[in-house]
Amino acid sequence: MERRVFLLGSMAATAASAAPTPTGKADLYGLIGKMKAVAGQREALIPIVLEGAEGMPGCLSYIVARDVEDADAIWITEVWESEASHDASLQLPSVQAAVAKARDLVAGVETGVATVPVGGIGLKR
Repeated sequence: MERRVFLLGSMAATAASAAPTPTGKADLYGLIGKMKAVAGQREALIPIVLEGAEGMPGCLSYIVARDVEDADAIWITEVWESEASHDASLQLPSVQAAVAKARDLVAGVETGVATVPVGGIGLKR
């Protein structure tokens, strides 16, 4: 696919994700990411990531899971009322404290994708 066509399609999808649905509600915003811990530090990283997620306004779901094939990786699946809610969460003192605390335990983020959640078990709107 030509790069320009791909970029235009991506921009249109991003704009559409913020548009109201026929019910009048804006689409949800989701993120799925694979975080890699420093070798042998996954179990120390998990509680820090979870504690930073407490009380985030607009967060409808925040799931941390161990990767079954990679002993140093975790997957984080998030659902937000909006992208703005997610962006605002990054300024929360609890989130910034968790990031600072986890910094030395994180080797990197291997995968990160934005999604538009449409429903599912446990997801209430």
